[in-house]
Amino acid sequence: MSARRFSTFDVRPILARGEEPFPEIRARVARLAGGNGLVVIAPFLPAPLIEVLRSEGFASTVERRADGGWAVSFWRE
Repeated sequence: MSARRFSTFDVRPILARGEEPFPEIRARVARLAGGNGLVVIAPFLPAPLIEVLRSEGFASTVERRADGGWAVSFWRE
Protein backbone atom coordinates (compact mmCIF):
# COMPACT_ATOMS: atom_id res chain seq x y z
CA MET A 1 0.00 0.00 0.00
CA SER A 2 2.92 2.40 0.56
CA ALA A 3 3.57 2.88 -3.18
CA ARG A 4 0.08 4.31 -3.69
CA ARG A 5 -0.70 8.00 -3.52
CA PHE A 6 -3.73 8.98 -1.48
CA SER A 7 -5.81 12.11 -1.50
CA THR A 8 -7.76 13.00 1.64
CA PHE A 9 -11.42 13.99 1.86
CA ASP A 10 -12.68 15.17 5.26
CA VAL A 11 -16.46 14.73 5.25
CA ARG A 12 -17.00 16.14 8.76
CA PRO A 13 -17.83 19.71 7.60
CA ILE A 14 -20.35 18.35 5.07
CA LEU A 15 -22.04 16.22 7.73
CA ALA A 16 -22.04 19.17 10.16
CA ARG A 17 -24.08 21.13 7.58
CA GLY A 18 -26.60 18.28 7.50
CA GLU A 19 -25.62 17.29 3.97
CA GLU A 20 -24.87 13.87 2.53
CA PRO A 21 -21.23 13.39 1.43
CA PHE A 22 -21.80 10.16 -0.53
CA PRO A 23 -22.22 11.81 -3.98
CA GLU A 24 -18.89 13.63 -3.61
CA ILE A 25 -17.18 10.49 -2.29
CA ARG A 26 -18.56 8.61 -5.31
CA ALA A 27 -17.24 11.30 -7.69
CA ARG A 28 -13.79 11.27 -6.10
CA VAL A 29 -13.57 7.48 -6.23
CA ALA A 30 -14.58 7.52 -9.90
CA ARG A 31 -11.70 9.93 -10.67
CA LEU A 32 -9.01 7.82 -9.00
CA ALA A 33 -6.18 7.02 -11.36
CA GLY A 34 -4.55 3.61 -11.23
CA GLY A 35 -2.40 3.17 -8.15
CA ASN A 36 -4.06 6.02 -6.27
CA GLY A 37 -6.42 5.90 -3.33
CA LEU A 38 -8.73 8.03 -1.23
CA VAL A 39 -8.70 8.57 2.53
CA VAL A 40 -12.11 9.52 3.92
CA ILE A 41 -12.09 11.26 7.32
CA ALA A 42 -15.40 10.87 9.18
CA PRO A 43 -16.70 11.39 12.73
CA PHE A 44 -17.94 7.78 12.82
CA LEU A 45 -16.95 4.48 11.21
CA PRO A 46 -18.60 4.59 7.76
CA ALA A 47 -19.38 0.86 7.61
CA PRO A 48 -21.99 1.14 4.81
CA LEU A 49 -19.49 3.04 2.63
CA ILE A 50 -16.84 0.40 3.27
CA GLU A 51 -19.25 -2.37 2.26
CA VAL A 52 -20.40 -0.56 -0.91
CA LEU A 53 -16.87 0.12 -2.10
CA ARG A 54 -15.71 -3.38 -1.15
CA SER A 55 -18.49 -4.78 -3.36
CA GLU A 56 -17.04 -2.66 -6.20
CA GLY A 57 -13.55 -4.10 -5.81
CA PHE A 58 -11.96 -1.65 -3.39
CA ALA A 59 -9.73 -2.71 -0.53
CA SER A 60 -9.66 -0.61 2.63
CA THR A 61 -7.97 -0.04 5.95
CA VAL A 62 -9.51 1.63 8.98
CA GLU A 63 -7.76 3.80 11.55
CA ARG A 64 -9.20 5.38 14.69
CA ARG A 65 -7.79 8.92 14.91
CA ALA A 66 -6.55 10.65 18.07
CA ASP A 67 -9.29 13.30 17.60
CA GLY A 68 -12.00 10.63 17.87
CA GLY A 69 -12.68 10.48 14.13
CA TRP A 70 -12.02 7.69 11.68
CA ALA A 71 -9.73 7.56 8.65
CA VAL A 72 -10.64 4.97 6.04
CA SER A 73 -8.28 4.42 3.11
CA PHE A 74 -9.70 2.98 -0.13
CA TRP A 75 -7.84 1.66 -3.17
CA ARG A 76 -8.19 -0.95 -5.88
CA GLU A 77 -5.92 -3.97 -5.61
